[in-house]
This record gives sequence, C-alpha cells and structure tokens, in this order.
Amino acid sequence: MPDKMETIVSLCKRRGFVFPSSEIYGGLANAWDYGPLGVELKNNIKQAWWSRFVHRRDDVVGLDAALLMNPKVWEASGHLQHFTDPLVDCKKCKQRFRADHIVPATSAKPDLGKQVEPPKGKAVCPNCGGELTAVRQFNLMLKTFLGPVEDSGSSVYFRPETAQAMFVDFKQVQAVTRKKLPFGIAQVGKAFRNEITPGNFIFRTREFEQMEIEFFVRENEWEWWFEHWLSEMKGWLKFLGVAETDLNFREIPDGERAHYSKRTIDIDYHYPFGSKELYGLAYRTDFDLQRHAEVSGADLRYTDPQSGEKFFPHVIEPTWGVDRSVLVTLLSAYAEEGSGDKKRVVLKLPKTLAPYRVAVFPLLANKPELTKLAREIYDDLRKTFNVAWDDRGNIGKRYLSQDEIGTPACITVDFDSLKDGAVTVRDRDTTKQERVKIGELIEYLIKL
Repeated sequence: MPDKMETIVSLCKRRGFVFPSSEIYGGLANAWDYGPLGVELKNNIKQAWWSRFVHRRDDVVGLDAALLMNPKVWEASGHLQHFTDPLVDCKKCKQRFRADHIVPATSAKPDLGKQVEPPKGKAVCPNCGGELTAVRQFNLMLKTFLGPVEDSGSSVYFRPETAQAMFVDFKQVQAVTRKKLPFGIAQVGKAFRNEITPGNFIFRTREFEQMEIEFFVRENEWEWWFEHWLSEMKGWLKFLGVAETDLNFREIPDGERAHYSKRTIDIDYHYPFGSKELYGLAYRTDFDLQRHAEVSGADLRYTDPQSGEKFFPHVIEPTWGVDRSVLVTLLSAYAEEGSGDKKRVVLKLPKTLAPYRVAVFPLLANKPELTKLAREIYDDLRKTFNVAWDDRGNIGKRYLSQDEIGTPACITVDFDSLKDGAVTVRDRDTTKQERVKIGELIEYLIKL
C-alpha cells in the first residue's frame, strides 16, 4: 500500500493512538505521546509480554530497576568509552548525519568496542549536496547531574539499555529467589539514546521502552537455549499478528557483532521505509558478569548447589522494543476493505490487545429506555473489560468508527432487547451479527 506510514501516522493522531509531544509549543523532534487509545494498546502489549514470559514460566523472574545508576556501571560495561555512532557534519548547511546512513559502509548498530571505519567513496550531504566533514565518534549516552552542583563529580547518565541492571543485581535476585540455573531476569522499562538521526515516527526515538530478558545458563547449554529463545520470539511475533513474510532473520557475521557477543540474530521487519531491525537475540557469553565483578570487586559467580563449583553463568539475551512492537502491530493490523462509499478501514488487532474489547450502543440515543438498558450493560461489562460507549450518529457510522480503532465487538441495544433480553453483537473481522442473551454476554465475549 503506497504511503502506508503516512496513513498510519495520520490515523494514530486522528484517533488518539500517538500524538507529537508538546505540539502546542512546536513539538520536540521525534518525541511522541501515547494518547488514550495508544496507551491502552501499549499497556496491553506489555502486559501480554509479561504474562507470557514471566508469569507463565517458572524460570524467569521480574525486576524494575532505576533509570539512573552509578556511573561506574557504564564504565564497566564499556558504554562510556565505546557506545558511539559515526557522525559527519555538512560544512554548508550544518546538518548532522550518521555516516553509515549516507554511505552504508559502516554498521548502523551502535556498538561497544568495535572500531568503525569511515565511509568509503565520495559522500555528499543528502540535504544540500555540500561537502561533509571527516567521521568522528558521537557518544549516545544522555548525561545529567545529581544535586545542586553541575560538575564531573555529580555527572550521571540515563540508562541506554535495561540490561545492565539485571547483571549488577544478578547475585541479589538469585539469592532472594533461590533460582537454579538456567533462569532469567526480565524487565520492562525506559531507555534513552541521544540518536543523531531519529525518525520514521516511533521507530527510532531518543526515549523508548524495552522488554528484555537476561537468561543465565551454563556455557555448554547456550546453543540449545539460543534456539529456544529464537523460537519464543517467533511465537510472540505470530501472536502480534505479524506475517512471517514480513520478517527477515539476519545472522550477524563475525566482525560485525558487538565484542561481547558470540552469536547475534537481528529480526528485521519490512517497514514501508525499508527492512530494518525490530528485535534482537544475542549470546553475550559471560562478559558482563565477569566485567562487573572485576570493576566492582563483588563476587558475581554462581555456586552450583550440588558440586559447590563457582563460575560465571553465560547469558542469552532476547530483546523486544515496546514502541516498535506497537508500530508493527498497527502496520500488520491495518486493512482497507471495499471501495467508494462502502470502503471501511479496520484495524484487525489481536483481540486481547485492542484498546477496547467491546463497544456498547443504544440504537437511538434519544430513547431513554434504550439508553438506560445500554448503560446497565456497559457498566456491567466494565467490571471485566475495557468498554467503549458511543451514542453519536447513526449505527453504521458507529460500527465504522469502532472498526478503525480495532474494537473486536460492538453491542447494540434495540427495541427487541426490551422484550427478549438479548442484544445484537457484531464481529469486527467478519461483520457478522448475532443475537446474544444479556446474561451470557461476558462468557460470549471471552470466547470471541
């Protein structure tokens, strides 16, 4: 579909999924606010992820760590020294660009410890055609200060990833949960990267959310668990409604992986603006625990309960971006059916992820007896589901309005409802209508 991104961005703003941040002041480049429907979709995705990968497993526990950590964490992890992107400036228009986005001869992935080569061949400014400066490294960490004095001693950084807290808290989490290997620590939370060229709506932003697991294993078991988590990630994508044909599983070769990684697979999605990374899966070896133990002096080794052997566990790291999950869910769900006056736009979202699970209408808003019964049904269903109320315009327009925001079912209370105690339930995907007894609605909707 041509201009699908523009269509999605327009829909998101018009229907309250995602707005430009602080728009009345001209906004802030690539900062976005999730509106009333967007926050519901986003929270539903996060809750479904947590249920699937934490609550339904007995080998994963949760963590919610601070955004600000001791700066020594980032020194030990390598972020202070190596968490960089290659940057060039235009000498004419003064615009800044990532070098690898102009001439794709360098990695587009910010890396820790890898030397980045300057672009090969003659590159010019894509904005004005001007001459570019030499490549230099730009650190992606967002810096701030704690306390009243802004000096080097009070410098701290907003975390650029959620992973490091799970490493530095590993020993405490293992002690309080008494988990035996293999087990994982999961976290959902904000991360910050001072990207040179953010863009493409919520695909690349400076403030974003991650859903991440650090799964600790014995070294001789890493390959089995790597394949296990790859399978789990594929299952999650199917749950989101993402077609397999829209995905590419890209094995990152030697020389392009992060220095701590022995194997990495990037899961790319075919966005309207090109095939780019959606999720990632990495085998981080025992680099992180060893490094934090070395710098902090803490003993972060695992003690085998049978043999008493002490060793550093190895780590499998599956990473899911929350905002990119929202984006690909919307792109995968968007459909246009029919044409002309009969055209309808429908978001065929997975029904458990839809912002509203059901909408309730009185057939006519100016009939008190219909409105009263419809309100009673609405109030009763709200105890179980997130429910929309709509009494504006004719019934056909109300159906189309709910289709466009992905509501799986619409309930209409009509004059027959006053007699037979039943209502009309319309299915979003099939548009099929069925009479259902009011007392059986909750069970019916759960099955639906």
